[in-house]
Amino acid sequence: MTAQALVLDFGGVVTRTLFETHDLTEAALGLAPGTLTWRGPFAPVEGPQTDALWQAMQRDEISERDYWMTRTRETGALLGETWTKMETFVQRARGADPEAVMRPEALKSIALAKAAGKRLAILSNELDLFYGADFRQKLPFLADFEVIVDATYSGILKPDPRAYAAVTDTLQLPAGDCVFVDDQLRNIRGGEAAGMICVHFDVTRPDQSYAEALRHLGLPSPF
Repeated sequence: MTAQALVLDFGGVVTRTLFETHDLTEAALGLAPGTLTWRGPFAPVEGPQTDALWQAMQRDEISERDYWMTRTRETGALLGETWTKMETFVQRARGADPEAVMRPEALKSIALAKAAGKRLAILSNELDLFYGADFRQKLPFLADFEVIVDATYSGILKPDPRAYAAVTDTLQLPAGDCVFVDDQLRNIRGGEAAGMICVHFDVTRPDQSYAEALRHLGLPSPF
């Protein structure tokens, strides 16, 4: 039996990360090229460009929300502004053309899964918190998702078991019929504990990660 549902995290999995789009952010905000230097998972572990704050998050010393709020405040300060919400950062950086930051591998995989009759769900800790509801309305492909579980409203963050149960209960599928894709290891471990088939998404190799997810769905990879 192959899995019947594709369950995706949103930021970093469906969208390109803010680390990958510094050029777009700088242009949108009127910052000089090269102003933004934090690189998260793209930074070398050693050397002057190390993103120490990201490494602290990976060690669970701070939360993902803490990381992004720090970057939000820092970027706002570069403009002489006080930013207190992550969605301010995201909307100012990429709100004008959200489709420009969608991963092509994600859109192709979503289309393939839909065409094969697979069910689609999103499980996010901060979809509307980070992006804002207006952002979602500019993405017509999200209409293909029958379930969107967003902790912005539920208040239940991955890897809390209840977050995964909210998806499987709504889909009315066993966890083992769901392929869950997320770029944070703590969330993957939560999905594994819930019984899902999990793909730890590598933001530096999105084609390989989506190929693995499609394979679990019994679908050939186009990558």
